[in-house]
Amino acid sequence: MTSLPHVRTPFHTPTAPFTGRRWPSRLYPGELAQTRWVRADLAADLHRLSGLPAETVENMVLCASEMFANACAHSLSGEDVEGRVIRTLHMPTTRTIQVAIVDDGQRTDRAEFQAPQTPDHSVEEWAEVERGRGLLLISHLADRWGTRSVLDFPFCEGLGTVTWAEFTLPEAHR
Repeated sequence: MTSLPHVRTPFHTPTAPFTGRRWPSRLYPGELAQTRWVRADLAADLHRLSGLPAETVENMVLCASEMFANACAHSLSGEDVEGRVIRTLHMPTTRTIQVAIVDDGQRTDRAEFQAPQTPDHSVEEWAEVERGRGLLLISHLADRWGTRSVLDFPFCEGLGTVTWAEFTLPEAHR
């Protein structure tokens, strides 16, 4: 996997979607202040795909920034001095595009690893809580989303989590 630091890339002529398309992964320090670069870089990368509706771009950028903020707040990415977060972008099919955030793993102050999940609150509880709406937002904007371990071995659980959101391209753009 190639990882690029958050730098401006030269303008590229947009090209049509195709199965297996991958953009270079981007590496960021695990600091909330980097969220603006995550958003800007993702928007620039998405402009390399022809025919992608502005609403889909906005939804993907918002979801990626929420996933990035969660990685900074809830994993070693935001705790460690050298913490980092990787953003990936690819097209599993010509009809779908997926953005993912990879964190550095669970914090040592957590008793056991727990994958990100949407909180289960009543309407009244949602009115009172100050946090926890990010994954709910992702679940409403993305067609599918989920998490998985970076390495798929039971003894590696908690070493890093991939949180991904997938979006379906509109019929006219397939």
